[in-house]
Amino acid sequence: MSDELWSLIEPLLPEPGPKQVEGRPRVPDRQALCGILFVLHTGIQWEYLPQELGFGSGMTCWRRLAAWNEAGVWDALHLVLLKKLRAAKKLDWSRAVIDSSHVRAARRGPKAGPARSTAHDRAASTTSSPTARASRSRCR
Repeated sequence: MSDELWSLIEPLLPEPGPKQVEGRPRVPDRQALCGILFVLHTGIQWEYLPQELGFGSGMTCWRRLAAWNEAGVWDALHLVLLKKLRAAKKLDWSRAVIDSSHVRAARRGPKAGPARSTAHDRAASTTSSPTARASRSRCR
């Protein structure tokens, strides 16, 4: 990750709280973010994040992702990046797509087909005639 990008992200990150228990030192935020990006980019499972890369454990990165998500870091980063791109006139709104889950339809379209009957009649049998069924009846 470039220093320029990190300088935009770092101020948005919440301050870490006091340690609850003694243990390993906290993985720096920049390393954890690189681990998060590695998992999201490669698609590997969190538990298989290679320790040799120095990002911390997959669980550490996952917890940091969850904490930052809860703190609204990603929404804030999105706004910062949009502002920066808008100032540089690098936003191309002709490529924008409106997602239907965010825009309500004006009204419903026509119904799909004829209304179903709600009558309680049994459907006619295609395998036996009504007279044969009546002659087999035990109620005489």
